[in-house]
Amino acid sequence: MNISILLMQQIVQLFLMIFMGYLIVKTGLVRDDDSKVLSKIILYLIVPCVIINAFQVDYTTDTVKGLLIAFAASVMTQVILLVVISVAGKLLHLNEVEVASVYYSNSGNLIVPIVTFILGQEWVLYGCVFMSVQLVFLWTHCKKIISREASYDWKKIILNINMISIFIGVILFFTGIRLPEIIGNTLASVGTMIGPASMIVTGMLFAGMNLKQIFANKRVYFITFLRLIAVPLIALVLIKLSNLASFSADGNKIMLIVFLAIITPSASTVTQMCQVYGNDSRYASAINVMTTLLSIITMPVMVMLFQMII
Repeated sequence: MNISILLMQQIVQLFLMIFMGYLIVKTGLVRDDDSKVLSKIILYLIVPCVIINAFQVDYTTDTVKGLLIAFAASVMTQVILLVVISVAGKLLHLNEVEVASVYYSNSGNLIVPIVTFILGQEWVLYGCVFMSVQLVFLWTHCKKIISREASYDWKKIILNINMISIFIGVILFFTGIRLPEIIGNTLASVGTMIGPASMIVTGMLFAGMNLKQIFANKRVYFITFLRLIAVPLIALVLIKLSNLASFSADGNKIMLIVFLAIITPSASTVTQMCQVYGNDSRYASAINVMTTLLSIITMPVMVMLFQMII
């Protein structure tokens, strides 16, 4: 089946999960503010489980080569996009929530289910490379602008559970150490909750919003355009010019995974961080919902462009 069609099916499934979160609030079972607890569980428990489990694969020359290509592509795109978006943010007078929503993709929550669905479980590792690179930016740049802190607290950054998880995962991979089956299976089971849990949080927040205000807010559409159209097109040009796909027989698939991670909707982690650090979580969630809704159209189109150009 065509990758674009498979992608559309997966996005529709995720949207149904958002609707579930919306329903449990609207029926009075929980309040939209109750999503704060679930946000912390996602940030500090589920994401670390996903990262460590992804690196539990056999150490081979081809795998290492693929990881290096994915890492190079992830760092290259993330650094250049950060510079471009930071400059654009000043020119377009974007606030911190808007800058974070344009720059940070929802790869942490969507890349695992999307890659598993359209390529297979064995390719998830390369998606987690992008996740790991983005996590470094999330817990440095994003945390700083969302929390409005004056400077970086490097001790808190280094000792953050997500950063520790990346370190543990990399060490386990390069040493060839496999966790006991019962632990590995537990991490894998918890990790599978990342997509549903994140979408449910989005739906819960969405239920507490004024829908008319969201769809009438022209600013949200502008930010959505930057996130779903402008950023993916810039990334596509960068991937093409880098020629990294030619360094491996699996180069095209690895580049596709990196591209998929970039073209996902705005990061629900931005919403979760806004909740944790007292910024405008409702506006962040509105952007997340709008970008998720319109990504049903934009992501398959961007994948078709990728297949035509790369």
